[in-house]
Amino acid sequence: MAWAVLIVSGFFEAGWAVALKLSDGFSRLWWTVAFAVFALVSFAGLAWAMKQLPAGPAYAVWTGIGAALTAVIGMVWLGDGVSTLKLVSLGLIVSGVIGLNLAGGGH
Repeated sequence: MAWAVLIVSGFFEAGWAVALKLSDGFSRLWWTVAFAVFALVSFAGLAWAMKQLPAGPAYAVWTGIGAALTAVIGMVWLGDGVSTLKLVSLGLIVSGVIGLNLAGGGH
């Protein structure tokens, strides 16, 4: 269950990163509110999951999911550039997240 919460929290991390971008420096109210809500949920989930999972893999999975998903959202919807190197790098991040998950989360 801790891994599932951690993965969902990683999605919320991407949500707050995108909302932060769209808030335009906290000058757009609803995107600023979305940022705060997504960040609160993301950090709460991370904190809960880390009570049961090792810190290193948990944090790496959380940031990896957030970074990869944010990059994909940026490329698909926010006009960020796409390149072969970016796509290969995203694949490496996802591979690392899967590897850390498969390596086990036991103490």
